Amino acid sequence: MKISLTLCSLAAAMIAVVMHAPPAAAHGDVTPQPVDTKSLPQLGDGWRDENPFRGNKEAIRIGSSAFNQNCARCHGIEAISGGIAPDLRKLDRDCMGQKNETKRQDCFKEIDQYFLTSARHGKVRNGAVYMPPFEGTLSQEAMWSIKAYLETRRETK
Repeated sequence: MKISLTLCSLAAAMIAVVMHAPPAAAHGDVTPQPVDTKSLPQLGDGWRDENPFRGNKEAIRIGSSAFNQNCARCHGIEAISGGIAPDLRKLDRDCMGQKNETKRQDCFKEIDQYFLTSARHGKVRNGAVYMPPFEGTLSQEAMWSIKAYLETRRETK
């Protein structure tokens, strides 16, 4: 009798906590996680125009973790979007169809610049924040590592 009364009291207490807990905030109300990039070449203060870590295995490893800790809540785990934010596997899809190698490389450079501007400054439209700015939170090395990782997740269809 004493055990069942204790279980009932415990269950009642748990229900009370759940009923009076504030609602969980959805996307964007999560503290960005730091990214350890010490094992990568440091890029200095000047922001690069192109991804210096393209194809760098260590950067891809770091970028995978950084993406899943900082970007996946909106862009989807493993960069597979659930529809809340753009599917970043398709970010440079148009570049992949370029037959001319010079145009293809120019396209990649343009997408690199678009990605970096978006990551640094975020996305705001009509005063609504669609993506927070990560400059000051994530280093240049972290941002380029995330881009290097996204290139391995590329979807060409």
